[in-house]
Amino acid sequence: MRSTRRAAQDSSASGATGGVSAEDNLGIGGYDRIMGPNGQAQYWAANLDAACELMRQHNEQTYRAKGERFPRQAKTSDDPNRDVRSAPHDGPEFATVGEVFSDTTNPGRKKPFDIRSIMRAVADQDYEPLERWKDMRDADTGVVFEAHLGGYPVMLLGIASRAIPRKGILPADGPDVWTSGTLFPMSSKKLARAINSASGNRPLVVLANLSGFDGSPESLAKWQLEYGAEIGRAIVNFDGPIVFCVVSRYHGGAFVVFSKVLNDNMEALAVEGTYASVLGGAPAAAVVFTREVDQRTDADERIAVLREKIAKATGAARVELLAELAEVRPIVRAEKLGQKAVEYDAVHTIQRAREMGSVDAIIPAERLRPELIAALERGMERALAGLEAGKT
Repeated sequence: MRSTRRAAQDSSASGATGGVSAEDNLGIGGYDRIMGPNGQAQYWAANLDAACELMRQHNEQTYRAKGERFPRQAKTSDDPNRDVRSAPHDGPEFATVGEVFSDTTNPGRKKPFDIRSIMRAVADQDYEPLERWKDMRDADTGVVFEAHLGGYPVMLLGIASRAIPRKGILPADGPDVWTSGTLFPMSSKKLARAINSASGNRPLVVLANLSGFDGSPESLAKWQLEYGAEIGRAIVNFDGPIVFCVVSRYHGGAFVVFSKVLNDNMEALAVEGTYASVLGGAPAAAVVFTREVDQRTDADERIAVLREKIAKATGAARVELLAELAEVRPIVRAEKLGQKAVEYDAVHTIQRAREMGSVDAIIPAERLRPELIAALERGMERALAGLEAGKT
């Protein structure tokens, strides 16, 4: 009896200290339960044949012959001057990618859209992109493609630009959904990892619709500041060309971690009609210009008239007027906030960002793909020239 109990204890200890505690990969979690959600598994393959094909595609993206700086340019039948606006958009918001960039269908570039549709429209159509870390838990707003652009293998990054429902139990100190154009801790970690993995191998292309980092207590408790800083560190250390393109809005912490000053081989572009500033119009009006908004609210005729009446009224009439003021003032203030936000955005345009040096060039939407390819080639030429200069 004692030896049986001892054997059971030894077996349990063996399982806890490295022995396999299940009959197969699925039993210990596998991709679905463990390796995919925690980011250790980068792709999923259904069987050995699919895994070999996946490796072949990955090697097309990353393999460099001895003495070559970049993976070789692949042959592509996709026109480098193709207009991406006619490409389909996946989702109910827009029918085509062109509608995302249209002032008629998307005024102010504020409507949600599918970033993967734009990424696929930009990439070469005869090479299916590989989405890396697709199932990484809580990293939904960071999108990582291994793709070809003009035949050149690139690491293509995007930020989800529509709200994504959260899975599982929602914490009380965090957001109810993964909000559009926002980086959360795991998304930041995913993007930093992607940038580091491409460094010294192939160029980096970022299609940016980014309002900044989430600042909820949940995100801060889960190392948002450290993971966000890791993106900046990855950009600083990146060995190779970086092409950064604003496709909608570019605000907040993005100005820090994706700043041109962090890497000399970064070229920043922006599509016409986009917006770029340290703060967006709405948060600027609510936080920076609070006093001005309050002054405008108090100067509004509706508020001024009510206050004159209150000053003259007494008793029950005064009480009713005070209640009316408490009801009307928030409405008027919301209007003034909106007006100030529009004024701020009108001043802090993408043209001003170019004048301040945050953006190198503003490009029309129909030229998005050819301009990205041209910037990519310029960056590769600079990298090769620097390599040759270092040898001499």
